[in-house]
Amino acid sequence: MHHHLTLRSKLIIMISVMASMFLVALDQTIIATALGKIVEQFNAFDSLSWVVTAYLVTTTITVPIAGKLSDQFGRRIMLLIGVAIFTIGSLSSGLSGNITDLIMWRAMQGIGGGIITANAFTIVGDLFAARERGKWQGLIGAVFGLSSVIGPLLGGWLTDGQHLFGAITDWRWTFFINVPVGIVAFVLISLYSPAFRHDNKPAVDYLGAAVLALGLGTLILAVDNTDTIFASFLSSTGMAVGTLKLIMFSFVAAMIALFIFVERRAKQPILPLHFFKNRNFVLIMTIATLFGSAFMGSILYLTQFNQQVFGATPTQSGLMLLPMVGGIMVSSIGAGQIISRIGRYKIFMQVGFVVSTTAMFFLTSLTPESGYGYESIIMIALGLGMGVAMPVINLAVQNEFEMSELGAATSSSQLFRSLGSTIGTAVFGAMLTAGIVAHLGDIQQSAYLQMLSKSPEISKIGSLSDANTILRINMPDTKSVITSAAEANFAQIPLPARTTVEQQFKTNQNQFASTVTHAFSYSLQRIFIVAGGLMVAATIGVFALKERVLRSAKPEETPGE
Repeated sequence: MHHHLTLRSKLIIMISVMASMFLVALDQTIIATALGKIVEQFNAFDSLSWVVTAYLVTTTITVPIAGKLSDQFGRRIMLLIGVAIFTIGSLSSGLSGNITDLIMWRAMQGIGGGIITANAFTIVGDLFAARERGKWQGLIGAVFGLSSVIGPLLGGWLTDGQHLFGAITDWRWTFFINVPVGIVAFVLISLYSPAFRHDNKPAVDYLGAAVLALGLGTLILAVDNTDTIFASFLSSTGMAVGTLKLIMFSFVAAMIALFIFVERRAKQPILPLHFFKNRNFVLIMTIATLFGSAFMGSILYLTQFNQQVFGATPTQSGLMLLPMVGGIMVSSIGAGQIISRIGRYKIFMQVGFVVSTTAMFFLTSLTPESGYGYESIIMIALGLGMGVAMPVINLAVQNEFEMSELGAATSSSQLFRSLGSTIGTAVFGAMLTAGIVAHLGDIQQSAYLQMLSKSPEISKIGSLSDANTILRINMPDTKSVITSAAEANFAQIPLPARTTVEQQFKTNQNQFASTVTHAFSYSLQRIFIVAGGLMVAATIGVFALKERVLRSAKPEETPGE
C-alpha cells in the first residue's frame, strides 16, 4: 500500500488519473456527434460501424489483461503506457487521411483507453484504505456522469466549426482535444505516482491473454453490428447473418473452454479462477453484467426519445439529460463521503438499486404525450439511484481481495459491466427495430414517404424499408434538410397552387412524425420493461451479498505531514 504518501501527492495523482479517465469516458460520447461529418468527408458509410466497433473491441480485450499486468509490473508504468497510447492514438485519429487509417488509430485509442480504465479504479485501492475509497470512487463515478453530457455538447460545438487557437475546428478536433490533457496527465503521473507494484517475479500469461483476446473480440463482433461489419463477406458468400453468428458464438464457447483449461495451468493467470470460488465476487460480477445491460443498454435511448418526441437537436437532447447527470453526481459524491465515514456500503447499494429499478419501470410510462417535466423527475430519481450503485460496485469487489490481486479483481468488474453493456445495447437495438417495424405496418405507402422516394438525396440516407432510416428521416436535422429542399421545389409552383401543396406537405409530414414517434415510444416501453426486469435481478443479487466492513488505514500508514 501507499497510504504513507502525503495528501498533496495523492491529490495530484488522483487529479491526473481522473483527467485521463475523463478523456476515455468523453471519447465514448464525443465521437457520436462527429460520425456524420466523418462519413461525409471520407464517403465511407459502409465503414461507419467500424469507427465505433474498433475502439470497443480493443478496449474490452485490453481491460482484463491490463488489470493483471498492473498487479505484476506496477500501476504507474501501465498508466503511463495507457495515457501515451491513448494520446498518440487520438492525435493520429485526427490526422487520418482515409477511413482505414482512422479505424486503425481508433483501435489503438481503444488499447490505451482499456489500460486507463483498468487502472483508474484500481489505483484508488493502492492509495487509500478500503474505508477511504468510497469518496474517490464516487468522484470517478461523477466524472463518468459529467462526460455523458459534455461529450455530445463539445463534439457538436467542435464539429460545427469554431475559431480556436487561430484555426477553424472540425470533426478532427474531437480527437485533438485529448492531446494536451493527455500530455499533462502523463507528466503528472510520471512525476508523482509511485510504482504500485505487488509482484517481484512476474510471469506473463501470454497464452491466456491470447485466448481471452480471441474470445472477447469474437464475442463483440458477434453481437455488435455483425450484419453491417461483415456485409461484404455475407454478400459474397451468400451466408445468412444468423449462420455467421452461430459460428462465432460456437467459437466463443470453444475459447471459454480453452481459457479455463489454460488458466488452471498458468503460473499467474490473467483471470485467476479461484476468484469464482468467492461467493461475493460471483454475485458482484453478475450484478455488474446485469447493471451494464439494463442501464447502459437502454438509457442511451433517452436522447433519441428527446429527439423523436420533442424535436430536440443532438446538443439539446444532451442538455435534456442534465437532471439525470445531476442526480448521478450528487448521489455518487455524497454516498462516497458517507461510506468513507461509516465503513459500510451494502445499504447504499440496496437503496441505489431499489430507487433506480423503480425509476426504470416509471420510464415505461413515457409516451409522445408526456411532458419533459415528467421525464425530468424520473431521470432525477434514476440518476440518484445509479450514482450510488455505480461506484459501490468497484468498492465492493476491491474489499474482497488482497492488494496483490486488486488490479485483476477490479478490471474484472469493468470487463463484465462492459460486456453487459455491449450485449444489452445489441439486444435492445434489435428489440427497438423489431418493435418499430411491427408498429409502423405498411408506412412505406404513406404519402410522405412516397414523395420522398422520388428524391435522389433520400437514397444517401438509407433504404425506406429500414426502421433506422425511418427514424433518421424523423430526426430534427434530417427533417430540416428535407423541408428546405421541399420549399425550394415549391417556390417554382404558382402561388394559388403552392399554398395547397405546402399545406398538404406539412400535413403529411406531421402525420408521418406522429406515427413514427408513437411506434418508437411503443417499442421503447418494451425495452424499459426488460431493462427493469434485469435491474430486479441485479437488486436481488445486491441483497444476497455478505458485507465485509471496510477497513481503515493503520496508524503507520497515515500520510505524513
